[in-house]
Amino acid sequence: MHSDLRFQPIVLLLFVLLASFSAHATHIRAGEITAKRISSTALTYEITLTLYYDMQNGRDAANAADDINFYFGSVGPISAPRLQPILDVGNNTTKNVYKTIYTFPSPQEYKIAFTDVNRNNNILNLSPAPTQVISFYVHSTLEINASFGLNQTPVLLNSPIDLAAVGQRYIHNPGAFDADGDSLSYRLVNPQQSLSQDGRGTNIQYVDPNQIGAPGNTETGTSPATFSMDPVTGDLVWDAPMVKGYYNVAFVVEEWRDGFRIGQIVRDMQIIVEDARNDRPVVNPLPDICVEAGTLINQPVVATDKNGDKLTLTSTGGVYESTLIKPALAKFTVANQGALNTVSGIFSWQTGCDHIRQEPYDVLFKVEDAAAPGTPNPSLFRKLVDMTTMNIRVFGPKPQNLTGVAATDPAGTAYRLTWDPYKCQIPGAQIVIYRKEGCTNIPEDVCISGIPAGYGYDQVARVAVGQTTYLDNNNGTGLKTGVSYSYRIVVEFPRPGANINEPGSLIGGGESIASDEFCLSLPLVMPVITNVTVDQTQQTTGEITIRWTRPTAPPGLPAQYRLFRAVGQNGTAFTQIAAISTNLTPGAPDTFFVDKGLNTVANAYNYRIEYYYTQNNTLVKLDVTEPASSVRLQQGSALPNSIRLNWAAIVPWSNNNQVHRVYREDKANPGVFNRIADVPVLGNQTFTYTDDGTDKYAADGVINVPISTQLSYCYKVETVGSYNNSQIKPDILYNFSQIICVSASDTTKPCPPVLAIDLIDCATLEPDAFCNMLSFTNNLSWTYPQQVGGKDCDPNIAAYNIYYARYDSDTPTLLTKITTPPAPLATTYAHEGLKSFAGCYYVTALNGFGTESAPSNTVCKDNCPMFVLPNVFTPNGDGKNDVFQPLECPAFVQALEFKVFNRWGAQVFDTKDVNVNWNGKTNAGKELAAGQYYYEAAVTFEASKKDNKPYIIKGWVQIIR
Repeated sequence: MHSDLRFQPIVLLLFVLLASFSAHATHIRAGEITAKRISSTALTYEITLTLYYDMQNGRDAANAADDINFYFGSVGPISAPRLQPILDVGNNTTKNVYKTIYTFPSPQEYKIAFTDVNRNNNILNLSPAPTQVISFYVHSTLEINASFGLNQTPVLLNSPIDLAAVGQRYIHNPGAFDADGDSLSYRLVNPQQSLSQDGRGTNIQYVDPNQIGAPGNTETGTSPATFSMDPVTGDLVWDAPMVKGYYNVAFVVEEWRDGFRIGQIVRDMQIIVEDARNDRPVVNPLPDICVEAGTLINQPVVATDKNGDKLTLTSTGGVYESTLIKPALAKFTVANQGALNTVSGIFSWQTGCDHIRQEPYDVLFKVEDAAAPGTPNPSLFRKLVDMTTMNIRVFGPKPQNLTGVAATDPAGTAYRLTWDPYKCQIPGAQIVIYRKEGCTNIPEDVCISGIPAGYGYDQVARVAVGQTTYLDNNNGTGLKTGVSYSYRIVVEFPRPGANINEPGSLIGGGESIASDEFCLSLPLVMPVITNVTVDQTQQTTGEITIRWTRPTAPPGLPAQYRLFRAVGQNGTAFTQIAAISTNLTPGAPDTFFVDKGLNTVANAYNYRIEYYYTQNNTLVKLDVTEPASSVRLQQGSALPNSIRLNWAAIVPWSNNNQVHRVYREDKANPGVFNRIADVPVLGNQTFTYTDDGTDKYAADGVINVPISTQLSYCYKVETVGSYNNSQIKPDILYNFSQIICVSASDTTKPCPPVLAIDLIDCATLEPDAFCNMLSFTNNLSWTYPQQVGGKDCDPNIAAYNIYYARYDSDTPTLLTKITTPPAPLATTYAHEGLKSFAGCYYVTALNGFGTESAPSNTVCKDNCPMFVLPNVFTPNGDGKNDVFQPLECPAFVQALEFKVFNRWGAQVFDTKDVNVNWNGKTNAGKELAAGQYYYEAAVTFEASKKDNKPYIIKGWVQIIR
C-alpha cells in the first residue's frame, strides 16, 4: 500500500446478488471482480462482476439470474440487469457479466466483495460436506490514490473452463492484461466463503488438490506430483491429478506501479478432473520477443496431438482488444483449423509508437482436441487442452544521428548536441541525455533498453521529446578542457493511456533503445597517466613504474612534467618527486619514471602529474592529471582449504568489463610466478578471486597445489584496463599489484577502533549552563590499533563508519561515513544539531575493499539534570514572584509529575507542566492560605536509557501573601 494511505481504514463494499426468483443462483464454477476508472475528475468507476455457471448441474438457477442487486456499504440495493447475450464458453459453462457505475466518496483502499450461494456438491478439497451449502465468495482490492492517476484493474481474458485428466499435466493461465502497463504478479490463496451479509470473507477448510488421494506422479512419471502457480507468468500447473472429481482453487492477481501494490483481483475457479481415454495435445513453446516500435511481428505457432485428434488452436490477449490497446491490433490466423494431428497458426502484429510500454505484452495460445472421425466410443472422449504464453516487449525506437560540436558559452567548455526528430512523438515523453568521460562501445541487444548498468554514463539532462538539440555546459560550470566525452540519448515514455497532467504519469511507460554513441575525440593537450605498476615488493627498496601519454598539441615548448606522490590509494598529501623536461619528441624516454626506495609491502601509493608549458620564457602550469594509484592486493576473509584474494585500484581509466590475471608463486622455483586464473570482471563487480589450489590457466603450465593452513602462499595480480579512447595508446593497460604471502589461516582485517566521547562533569556546572541552548554537540574521537590479540590489523584504512542510537537498548544505525579527503583520515567527529546530549555510539573501520571491522567499544553520554526549585513565592498579584517555577531553566526534562501537600498531608495541587507554573491555588482554582507547603516532584530526564526511572525531589515551599 502507498505509504500515505497506510493508516486509512479499509472500506468494505458488498456486492450481494439477490436473484429475481425464489431460489438463489447456484452452481457457480468461477468468478472475479474488475474495476475501471472512467472519469478524470471524479472517483467514478465501472465495476464488473464476471461469473461462470455450471449448466450441467444448475441450468435453471443460472438462467434465472437476470437481475442482481449491488450493495455498496449502506448504499443499495441498486438493481442491475445481466448483460446480453449470455455467452456459452464451452464445457457446459456460461459466462454471465454484470456491470454498474459507482462513485467512491474519497481516495483510499476499498475492498470490493461478492458472495452468493451455492457451490457445486462433492467438491473433494473443500469441507465440510455437503459442499453445495458453502457459499461462493470473491473480492478485489482497489487502491484509489491521486498520486497514481487513472487506473483500472487487470482483466482476465482466459475463461477458467478447461477440463483436467487423471494422470496428465493440467495448466491454466488467466490471461491477465493490464491496459495501464502496470506490473502483475500471481499467488495462490485459500478459497473463501461469506457467513454473513457484511461483505467479509472467511477461509474455507481447504486442502491442496495435490493432497487428495494417494501420492501421485507427474505426467512423465517422476514423484511427487506438483501443484503450483508461477508468480511471474501466472501459469497454474497441476502435474498431475490422480483422483477424478471437482476441485476448487483460488489465486490473486496483484497489480504494481512504481513499487507499490495498487490493486488485486481474486479468481476462485473450479477444476473438473475426468478419466480421459485420450492424451492431451501439445502447443510448442514460444520464444520471448523484443522489438522496436514499428516492427512487424510474424510468429508461427504449432500444436500437435499424438493421438491424431482434431485440433482447435486459439489465442487471447490484450493485443487483440481495441478497448485495451490502440490499433493496430494483432491478428491470429489458422489456415487449417480443425485439422488432425497438427495445426498451425500465424500471429501477426504491426507494432507502433502507441504500443511502447515497460511491461511485456502476454499473448496466450491454447490448443484443444476433439474426437476425430472414427474415434471408438466418442462419448468417453474428453476435450483436453494445452497452452503457452508468448511475451512481447515493445521498446521505443533508437534515436538517430546524435552528433555535436564545440560551442561558445560563458561557463567555459561546452558542446552543442543535435539529433534527428524522434519517430514516436508521444505526449509527455522525454529525451534523456547521458554523458561519460572517454568513449566506449556498448554491445547492442534488442532486449536491453536504455543504458545498461556498469558503463559509467551519468544522466545530465532531460528535454521534451520534440526537442532536437541541447547545450551541455555542465549545468553552467563548464566541462573539463581536453577531455573526450561520450554522449548517448534515450527516450522515456509515460504509461499507456496516462493523463500526462496527473502526478506520476510521466514515468513507468518504458524507454527506447539507446542511441549510437557520439564521442567528442578532442586533442590530448594534457598527459594522462596510463600505468602505476609495482615492480618490486620490498619494505625499503620497493619500486613502482609510472607511465603517461605525451600531449599532442602543446601550447608552448619546452615543457615540463612534474610528478607527485602521496601515500595510500586515497592519499592527497602529495609531494613532488620528479621534474622531467621535455620537447615532446616522439620516442624520447620522458613519459615514464621508476619510483624507488618505497615500502610497497605496507603501502599503496597515489600519483599525479602537473604539466607546464613555456609562456614568455616562463614555465606556466596548464593543468593537473587525474590521480592514479597502485594496485593493492589483500587477503579476504579466511576460508577453509582456500585463500580469498581482493584487490583494488583507484585510477582514471576503467578496470571493469575486463579480464584480470592472478599469479601464484611456484614453490619449486621461488621468485617465479605461475598464472593460475583469468578473472572476468563485469560491470562494477568487486575484484576478487578464491584460490582452492587449482591452476585454471594452462597456457604456462598447470601447477596445482593443496591449500594448507600450515603453509604460506605468495600471490600478485595484474589488472587489465582501458580508457576506451582511441587516442590513448596503448589501448589496454596492464598493472601489477604488490606481492603478498599468506596462508589459509591468515586474515588481515580491519580491527575495531577504540572510541571515546567528551563526557560532562555535571558537578562543576552552573544551574543555567544550558539555558537558551537550542542544540547540542557530542564530540567523538578514536584510535586505530596496530594489533589486537597478537594479530596484525589491516593498516590500510579507507573509511570509518559511525553508528548512533538514541537509547542504549536500540540497535545503532549508520550516522555518517568518514572518508578521505581530508588526509590523513580523520579520527574525530562532531555530532551536531542534537536536542540533548543523550545517546550511544560505536565506530567501525573499513579497508579499501569495503571490509568492515567489528564494532568498537560502545560509548554512551547522558545529560546533566538541571531542575532546581525555590523555597518561597508571593502569589499576591503584584507581578513579582507570583508563580512557583524552577530557578533559571529546567534542562533536559522529559516529563514531570509535581504534587503539593499541606501540613496535614492532604494533596492540594498537582501538575505535569515541566515549568510547574503554580499560582498558589488548588486545581479547582481556590486560593490557598499563606504558610508552608510540601512538594514531591518526580522528574524524568532525557537519558541514554529508554526506561530511565524518574528522579524524586522532595522539599518545602513558603507561600507569602
